[in-house]
Amino acid sequence: MSTAAGPAQRAAGWLRERIRRFSTLWRRSLQFRTVLITLGLSSLAILVIGFTISFTVASNLFQAQVEDALGASSTAATAAQGILDSSDAADRASVQAVTNTAIETVIGVSGSADIALFRAPGTTPVVLAPPDFLSPDLGGKISPELRERVQENPETQYWQSVELAGEDEPVPGIVVGTDLIIPGGAGRYELYIGYDLADAAQTLAFMQLTGAIGAVALIALLSAITLIVVRWVIEPIQAVSATSRRLAAGDLGVRLPAKGEDELAALAESFNGMADTLQARIRELAELSVMQQRFVSDVSHELRTPLTTIRLAGEVLYGQREDFPPATARTAELLKTQTERFETLLADLLEISRYDAGSVELETEPTNLVNLAAESVESMQSLAHERGSELRLEAPGGHLDAEVDPRRIRRIVRNLIGNAIEHGEGRPIVVAVDSNATAVALSVRDYGLGMSEEAALRVFDRFWRADPSRRRTIGGTGLGLAISLEDAVAHGGTLDVWSREGRGTVFRLVLPRVHDDSRSVVPPLPLEPADPDAVGPAGDAPRSDDGAAIQEVSDV
Repeated sequence: MSTAAGPAQRAAGWLRERIRRFSTLWRRSLQFRTVLITLGLSSLAILVIGFTISFTVASNLFQAQVEDALGASSTAATAAQGILDSSDAADRASVQAVTNTAIETVIGVSGSADIALFRAPGTTPVVLAPPDFLSPDLGGKISPELRERVQENPETQYWQSVELAGEDEPVPGIVVGTDLIIPGGAGRYELYIGYDLADAAQTLAFMQLTGAIGAVALIALLSAITLIVVRWVIEPIQAVSATSRRLAAGDLGVRLPAKGEDELAALAESFNGMADTLQARIRELAELSVMQQRFVSDVSHELRTPLTTIRLAGEVLYGQREDFPPATARTAELLKTQTERFETLLADLLEISRYDAGSVELETEPTNLVNLAAESVESMQSLAHERGSELRLEAPGGHLDAEVDPRRIRRIVRNLIGNAIEHGEGRPIVVAVDSNATAVALSVRDYGLGMSEEAALRVFDRFWRADPSRRRTIGGTGLGLAISLEDAVAHGGTLDVWSREGRGTVFRLVLPRVHDDSRSVVPPLPLEPADPDAVGPAGDAPRSDDGAAIQEVSDV
């Protein structure tokens, strides 16, 4: 049973593969579709026309053969009856002789040796009546229906289609029936003459063969013409497609050859004009981008010197604040705080400018993401407690090293945790780490304000705020998430966000365990949390701004 199933399965697989290849070629090749459709419609039209012509010719040819046979049969019957009528045979031998003469006349005039002569039923028996005559080839060919009609309608011709014996195989033919009156009181006889239509069949077969050969040649010619025309039209389209792909890939100098004055030449000229305009606009944008990057970098560098001076002066004033009046002491504290924030902003601007210029280089080393996350959580515990939030680290797995730049990954984790503290509304914050064979992942989940879908799409934009009226309370610059996304992409990873208004936010960082690994990465942690409608972990009470616990019922 398995032996029989093997070839059947292979045949089915071969058929499926051919169908798949055909469907793929059908979808992807306009040239193949056009030629195939033209070939199919042309074949259908030629087939319909060929069948119509063949049927018409066969019908007319057969009708002409029948009319010739009826004419020859009528002439032969008339000649035979004339011989019989002119005879004065009075005995059996003379009647038989004249009958034989009439039969020979029928054979000679009709041109057919297939003759049958039957005495009509119901005729009075006469001793002089000659016996019936039947040619061997007509044996069993004359139907009772034909005999009945001949018997009922004297002096009228009737015919039927039959199959006569040929040299090698049966051939089509007809049998024509009429009557004769034998002298000497013998009475009325039925005369049947058989005609073979082999010549007509051969003529029709020759015509059909010629038509089939002509149809095949015409289809081949139409296919060749269609292929040439389609290639003539498709090749410029393929050239446009290839040029468009090269243009999209950054080859802005590629152009289409424009020849002639037809529609294709106009298309090439239009495309080249579009490419020229696009190249000019991209060059302008590139120059503006370079100028912007240089401006940000130069300004950031130029500001460092005065900022350093201001910071040193601020630190001196801050160290002597106890000797100042209260208002002046508060001013010294504000000066130190804002100077530090300004310095952080400049550092972030410089980092962004490096990414924009493509000059960032990673210093990777085997790093345990759990240990790195634990250090970040520990360093930010005091800030979380000030805001009434509890930081939790969950690491069910993930104790595998990954080749990353620890400084940049630590910056991502601190940015995500700081963002969660900023918007966590004093509720717990869960930092989770896990890994698999190809990737490590870290997620930061808060149960705070959350964001709308529109806000989640723009959360990584530079200096963007979901609520412009809400000011930053922990000293962020507005570039943290943008820099975090650039850091993740530089590692070949992803940084995704899930958020729901009133239910909090999840940021998930996924990094390949090996830098520049070509294998597909499967995220070890889901982006959407298992408790998307929760307002806090079970048993945790959110806190107000002053740190007091607030009782709140979870939707879970």
